[in-house]
Amino acid sequence: VQLQASGGGLVQAGGSLRLSCVASARIFSHYAMGWFRQAPGKEREFVAAITWPGVKQAYADPVKGRFTISRDNVKNTVYLQMNSLNAEDTAVYYCARGGGNYLPRSVLEYDVWGQGTLVTVSS
Repeated sequence: VQLQASGGGLVQAGGSLRLSCVASARIFSHYAMGWFRQAPGKEREFVAAITWPGVKQAYADPVKGRFTISRDNVKNTVYLQMNSLNAEDTAVYYCARGGGNYLPRSVLEYDVWGQGTLVTVSS
């Protein structure tokens, strides 16, 4: 497994979770990383992205100001800190590697995907 996501779970509305995604060094270095999510019956959507080594970030409008993406380049790990969660954030969250070192927002621009971790927010 090249990308391993974890940290999902059940949380009450208004709560917080931190997702982690551990990558092999071979695929992590010098690439942007991103988080996507997919709710039941919906398409996979962009959540956040971060460049290498972590200077620039991008966020989808629904999560801006609530979610923070970061990366630890020693641990080959990308994180997604999620605060003020609401029911609309319920989804399977996926980490992925961008095809280069910029801030892609389309699923088509990511070439390696993790297995997903489920986040459920109860209202």
